[in-house]
Amino acid sequence: MDISIQSPETTAAPGCDALMKQKSRDARDSIKPSPQPESKYPVAVVSDDSHMDHTPAASSASADEPPDGGVKAWLQVFAAHVVLICIWGYLNSFGIFQAYYESEYNLPPSTVSWIVSVQIFILNLLSSVSGRLFDAGYYRSTVITGMFLEVLAIFTTSVSTRYWQIFLSQGLCGGTGISLVWCPTVSLVSTYFVKRRALAISLVLCGSSLGGVIFPAVFQQLIPRIGFRWTVRVIGFIIMALYALVLSLTRTRTAPRASGPFLDLKSFKEPSYSLFTVGTFAMIWGVYNAFFYVNSFARDIAGIDTSQSSILLYLMNGGAIAGRLMPSIVADCFFGSLNTYVFLTAIAGTIMFCWSVVDSWSGLMIWAAFYGFFGSGVQGLFTAALAGLTTDLQKMGIRIGMVLSIGSFAALTGSPLAGSLIERNGGDYFNMQVFGGSCLLVAAGVNTMAALAGKGFFFARLQKHGKSGEGGA
Repeated sequence: MDISIQSPETTAAPGCDALMKQKSRDARDSIKPSPQPESKYPVAVVSDDSHMDHTPAASSASADEPPDGGVKAWLQVFAAHVVLICIWGYLNSFGIFQAYYESEYNLPPSTVSWIVSVQIFILNLLSSVSGRLFDAGYYRSTVITGMFLEVLAIFTTSVSTRYWQIFLSQGLCGGTGISLVWCPTVSLVSTYFVKRRALAISLVLCGSSLGGVIFPAVFQQLIPRIGFRWTVRVIGFIIMALYALVLSLTRTRTAPRASGPFLDLKSFKEPSYSLFTVGTFAMIWGVYNAFFYVNSFARDIAGIDTSQSSILLYLMNGGAIAGRLMPSIVADCFFGSLNTYVFLTAIAGTIMFCWSVVDSWSGLMIWAAFYGFFGSGVQGLFTAALAGLTTDLQKMGIRIGMVLSIGSFAALTGSPLAGSLIERNGGDYFNMQVFGGSCLLVAAGVNTMAALAGKGFFFARLQKHGKSGEGGA
């Protein structure tokens, strides 16, 4: 179809022939299409025999943008928050299991810590698989499988009487289950937000802190009444009910990326991504040790019994709720996720060093609240910081999964290594505390280089983030 239009001649010709020719030209011109106004948006060209509706490309692109709010988006945040109660809230309560297994089965700290280390190792290692399954459109089937395995692991733990049985159920089966739930759920929330991503993910991760308050309280109240085994079963029923609620709320929004490998090795050609991966390894190596050994420290150094020492987990996880929310607001409004993440990591490392001079019950409670704030703030901003280095939302799951898979080896060795340092030092916790603090400071330094490599001059971007409010680094 010829859509070019030329203006008809306006000069009248004398005589009938001229008049007829003029009318003929007018009739032909009247059926020509009207000229289209110029537009800055690309418009589809349609052939004569096409009956399909075409819209501007800009409209399609706009439809693919994350909503950054709305009822549906915030429901995903709430559902993921509940998931984190069931996963990391349960894991953050392992300090109670640690103290119980040591006293009940007369096991050394490093031996017991292998249980939770294997859980976190499998969780992170299989995140690349579960993240890729999420990208491919298998979110629901993946998380349902994981939920079933986690609940199964809890109930089999309640009937275990030997160390190897606890290791297989709580460590291997439980770790496999939570690995299939965690990464897809956090990736799902990331696809709904950009500008408010740090706040959204931090609200999600507050679930781990809330769970870290709930489950120790359940243990403290129920173990004296119904015993350890039935207390674990009660927790299993609670998690089962919460997962049923989650399945009724979660909905995916991005188109499946059906083709493609489980690994995106091209991502490691980005200096910022590679450096962030190294920093994550160091962070995971050191950040969890305080949560796992603070109860044992209170018992061995401060002379506090196991039931009273659970108060430390309340304080740590209570401080963690504020530690996940407040830094995310600062990140979204002022400094960006990666920059804020670096600051929190450095402060958490410093506080870990301060642990070595705490030897009283009151001082330990104050320290626990401070470390809970900053240590959990590091965990809360990790995903948002990495998401800020990801431009293709369809690769969100696989990029997060690859970092966590590499970090899984830090999770596997970090806690047993910390326990071994305690044993080799005659029960003194100093070497373990120095190890954890050093890992966090190294992570802060490497992630500073990641920020420089990814976005240019680190401090020059702080004012820009303050004006734009973007959540990425």
